[in-house]
Amino acid sequence: MWKWSRWGVLAALIGCQWLHPARAEDYPNRPVTLIVSFAPGGITDVMARVYADIVSRNVGQRMVVENRATGAGVVAATSVQQAAPDGYTLLVFAGAQNAVLPAMQSVTYDPINGFAPVTVLFNLVNFLVVPHDSPANTLGALLALGRSKPGGLSAGTAGVGTTGHLTAARIGLSTNTPIQAVQYRGGAPMLADLMAGRLDFALLAYNVVKGQVAAGKLRLLAVDADQRWPDTPDVPTLSEAGVHQPKVASWFALAAPGGTPAPLVQRIHDEFMKASQDAELTRRARENGALIVTTTPAQLRELMVLEAADTGGLVRQLGLRPQ
Repeated sequence: MWKWSRWGVLAALIGCQWLHPARAEDYPNRPVTLIVSFAPGGITDVMARVYADIVSRNVGQRMVVENRATGAGVVAATSVQQAAPDGYTLLVFAGAQNAVLPAMQSVTYDPINGFAPVTVLFNLVNFLVVPHDSPANTLGALLALGRSKPGGLSAGTAGVGTTGHLTAARIGLSTNTPIQAVQYRGGAPMLADLMAGRLDFALLAYNVVKGQVAAGKLRLLAVDADQRWPDTPDVPTLSEAGVHQPKVASWFALAAPGGTPAPLVQRIHDEFMKASQDAELTRRARENGALIVTTTPAQLRELMVLEAADTGGLVRQLGLRPQ
């Protein structure tokens, strides 16, 4: 007959809990941390907090947003992969960022298999804008100017490997137009140079440029989206304007640590799907130039694999390195 000490029984119980770290039907029974790989105040942070507020209200537990923007997203991604796969630490990340960083440098996380994908949260819509006194009134005219101008066009970007940078590069490659990326560390200096005519164009989020457009300082030539933006129905998409090129990822998504049980991933997915239908979320997204989009976990995994090959391939083609 086996004899169990009190300590042996306790160890066995702890072992059982480790084998079953979280049950979907009990989730969540304590606060959940959403780690955002961007600084406070940006579109990713804003949308993560709106989602967190709605999910918190629906499930009766707090969702705490924690910003970890250091290391261009590496710190955030690594910390989530090192967290327990129990659904209480989640990552909000950009699809392009997750594809670009591993293509530019060695990273301390697995961009695909290290995560349990949950769902896409939203798409960010970028506009191609020019100074208001630019001689180009259409995107076709702008590109023709670039092909005739010594040195080509200058494009302001928020940094190497950003969506704006890579989209500008793809436009140049697909239309045989020389485009020189000018990198800025902040949005304010870039906007100042763009409005002063020291840059030919930039690709920027709607909430960044709408004030300057309304004030007559910038002009919209195209929108990087599948459909025209509701607030600017006269502005064509890049495709309508004649630029047919693979789209750089503009989606932002949610993932759990790799190894999170599938029923728990599905439970988290279902709560964020429910939140995605909230009218306040849709309103806040539109204010910031974003569209609410959701996927299944399997569909998100497919997107992650595609971006690693597609956008990551563009980064390698351009020979980009961190700066």
